[in-house]
Amino acid sequence: MNRLRSALWLPLFDDLADPRVVARLAADAEEAGWDGCFVWDHLCWREPVRQVADSWIALAAIATATERLRLGPMVSALARRRPAKVARETATLDRLSDGRLTLGVGLGSDRFAGELSKTGEEVDDRRRGQMLDESLAILAAAWSGEPVHHRGEHYTVDDMTFLPRPVQRPGVPVWAAGFPGNVKPIRRAARLDGFFPVNLEHPDQLAEAVGALTELRPGEMSSYDIAVSLPPGVDPEPYAQAGATWRLAEFEPGVRLDAVRGVLRDGPAA
Repeated sequence: MNRLRSALWLPLFDDLADPRVVARLAADAEEAGWDGCFVWDHLCWREPVRQVADSWIALAAIATATERLRLGPMVSALARRRPAKVARETATLDRLSDGRLTLGVGLGSDRFAGELSKTGEEVDDRRRGQMLDESLAILAAAWSGEPVHHRGEHYTVDDMTFLPRPVQRPGVPVWAAGFPGNVKPIRRAARLDGFFPVNLEHPDQLAEAVGALTELRPGEMSSYDIAVSLPPGVDPEPYAQAGATWRLAEFEPGVRLDAVRGVLRDGPAA
């Protein structure tokens, strides 16, 4: 069984809305033996949260402050981003970090802060799913370094080449988020490099999802990642036994900086 790797999973709100603070946390986490630092990707959040940092700027700060940690947005709602812009951002960030970027993707939701409806984005889940899949196809083509010719229902990229390519080949690893019992997110994740189940309540749910992924990816699970978010203090071993390869230390929105530092100091094995 592969070693269960550990990462911080930081909501970039209030105390954590300063990219310099987040970069310092990531550097301290690297020194303390953590394996990764992932960040939430949101434009706003419900009260009492008031301050929000941009995830991509924060990730650039993390990349320059660290040498080993895997990093990335966890997760980014691609339906509210232009895929050509994301192709440039991800390639640039992967090069800045010397090939340490993981891109977490999902449908996103309007229910926490109305960030989709407030900005005129698509709120229909089915259509956002179509936009997500179309964006993923564009990203894969862009990361190849070959000219991209895409005319889809939602996006057009007409004969553009995206150079330089990411350091990682064939491209940046992509983890798809989804509820573990839903078929479509698991099928999407099976085509990618990892799965991030949300609202996971029990290791048995994870084992069921891993079983479904194994059926969809026969003989191709050795390098596949399964990431689970767990509050500090929860024993990750049952989830590792169920197939998890990453444990993301989960924090509440608006968590105080001292609380994050306490978990960081306790170390990844705590």
